[in-house]
Amino acid sequence: MRVLVIGAGVIGAACALRLSQAGAEVLLVDRSGVAAETSSRCEGNVLVSDKSADASLRAEAELAIASNAMWRELAAQLDAERGDGPATEFEAKGGIVVAFPGNAEALERFADGQRSIGIRAHAVDRAALADLEPDLAPEVALGVHYPDDAQVQPSLATQSMAAAALRRGARLVRAEVTGARLQGERIVGVETTAGPIDADAVVVCAGPWSGEVSARLGGAIDIRPRRGTILVTTPMPQRIRHKVYDADYVGAVGSGAAELQTSTVVESTPAGTVLIGSSRERVGFDETGTLPALAEIAAKATRLFPFLADVQLLRTYSGFRPYARDHLPVIGPDLRVAGLFHAAGHEGAGIGLAPATAALIAHHVLGAAAPLDAAPFLPSRPSLMGAAA
Repeated sequence: MRVLVIGAGVIGAACALRLSQAGAEVLLVDRSGVAAETSSRCEGNVLVSDKSADASLRAEAELAIASNAMWRELAAQLDAERGDGPATEFEAKGGIVVAFPGNAEALERFADGQRSIGIRAHAVDRAALADLEPDLAPEVALGVHYPDDAQVQPSLATQSMAAAALRRGARLVRAEVTGARLQGERIVGVETTAGPIDADAVVVCAGPWSGEVSARLGGAIDIRPRRGTILVTTPMPQRIRHKVYDADYVGAVGSGAAELQTSTVVESTPAGTVLIGSSRERVGFDETGTLPALAEIAAKATRLFPFLADVQLLRTYSGFRPYARDHLPVIGPDLRVAGLFHAAGHEGAGIGLAPATAALIAHHVLGAAAPLDAAPFLPSRPSLMGAAA
């Protein structure tokens, strides 16, 4: 079976690898190349700590739990295949979510719900926090330790998955998809700037551009860009041992508000830099006017880790996350165009959710076993089919 995967970010690379492993002939098509957009402009989160047990979002939590386990096996496999160094920089460092006075009870309730669905979440008091993260601000009231949180270098991990797919026979095509080739109501290929390409199935993994690309193919889904900004410090001896963020981050993840929202996410990298996020705002694909977000992020980060006030910045960057208004990824077949599939809408969780998303795509396209219930993520779900928000 010949499967065309549109988009060579982390979701497309993961799908290309999984489909290739299952025996499909895969063509990976991207207008800019591997990891050229969103997947090179993010933090590399592999999280369960920010996933809610609430009924409307529990499916994403279950997807994250499954994908977190898959990442550990996948990272080891990619390291072994590369042989000359880490292929993903996977770090099972764990995460700590903290609350300042006034937010501790809300964080405790959130963690209680997570534990009810199998997420490991251990409350730690001020004294224990000082052992885990000595440089945390003393006014932090409560922390919850998530031992399963992890991190990868997102661009490296995406490129490693794409390379592994190519080793299994996949082909990379540098082109922009401009339209569909149809026989009746079935897609049999696409038109591109490099010429037509035939395919038995087409999977749209175009990140925040998935709405536009899917519309060109006759199966439009409502995926929109949500901009995020990140600060990077100069390298230093590592003083931050975990992925640390304040409880406000969870609320920002689950919000559909268009205006600027910021919360603190701080972590060290193997290179010694510190990544500081995060922000969310819906401004279309506008790359200008990021200073207010950066200023807010910096102020909140220094409240959490006061020593950062004296650290020099190396650079800042921003990227666009694929936003679905019900906050669940869109994974599965299009009901209007036979042979068309979607894998988009992961917003800032695409890195962490990529392996399980790819497994679900292999299930839908090739009939492989599904790692969990696929129904909540289908493009036809009622929460996605209503009027645009």
